[in-house]
Amino acid sequence: MTQVIPAHELTLAQVENQFNLRQVLDDSTFFPEAQDNLSELNDLEKQTLDRVKTEFLYLNKYPMLADLVKMVVLSPLLSLAGFYRPPLHPVLEKRVDVAIETRERTVWGRIDILLLQQQLWVAVVESKQAGLALKDATAQTLFYMMANPNTEQPTFGLVTNGSHFMFIKVLFGEIPQYTFSTEFSLYRPENELYPVLQILQRLAALATR
Repeated sequence: MTQVIPAHELTLAQVENQFNLRQVLDDSTFFPEAQDNLSELNDLEKQTLDRVKTEFLYLNKYPMLADLVKMVVLSPLLSLAGFYRPPLHPVLEKRVDVAIETRERTVWGRIDILLLQQQLWVAVVESKQAGLALKDATAQTLFYMMANPNTEQPTFGLVTNGSHFMFIKVLFGEIPQYTFSTEFSLYRPENELYPVLQILQRLAALATR
């Protein structure tokens, strides 16, 4: 009998095996949407992102829930990128409870999966204790991305826990392939929300053309 594994328990290796996925390690040619032809941000966009980073770093001194992460960081990003304007609209697709076992403890968390225009999946990671990282959500995000019925176009994902951001691209074919972007962090001196917004703007343009 085939073993059925809940999505929240899947590892990256299991998702690769289930869908015959192959990881591409060189994203320079496989994922140009995250690097090439990115629009320049205007002063208002930069000022907004600077304020978002400042507010997040202040609030992050206290326990942060997923809903607060979405309000403080993700919602302004999606708004500036145009995902709250027609014809785009976000849909809450899945809510997954996650437990990560370590030697010392069990880390509990939640992953909220949003679907934007059938082409961009956004996974928001909430950690109820320190220790739930982006990598703990990549397998689940890839699993839902592979369920996209539109296999003629590439599918994109964004995984964030509020402080870190990483994009995923899946290209369907005889052998489906995927890759991860650079991981962006709000703890670096420069404001890495800038490139995150630029990539989101590029993906929004692709979803509406």
